[in-house]
Amino acid sequence: MAMIAPEMAGGRDALAPAAALFRSLGDPARLAIVRRLATGEARVVDLVDQLGLAQSTVSKHLACLRDCGLVDSRPVGRASMFSLAQPSLIGLLAAAETVLADTGDAVALCPTYGTCEDDK
Repeated sequence: MAMIAPEMAGGRDALAPAAALFRSLGDPARLAIVRRLATGEARVVDLVDQLGLAQSTVSKHLACLRDCGLVDSRPVGRASMFSLAQPSLIGLLAAAETVLADTGDAVALCPTYGTCEDDK
């Protein structure tokens, strides 16, 4: 099984799009939105209610995800319905959950990327 697509094996510059993808999912609010949209489309108000985030936060992160090509929207009356533009994100999230389960607390305890005292 190839770990990196052949077109990405050319060095750091070739990996920049993949790094940008992971950065786009690296914010807990954006990740929560993507996880929720993996179950079906939703309006901003639905996401606010279900995720407990402020409307401005949800809107800002949806705009970011839309700019990255990960989320689509369609008008429904005065609202917009948001959905995953890339259904393959569901598989990526499932793979990430498997990696997290396999590593136990290693990622969460990582001094660089895990939870630190400032996050509590």
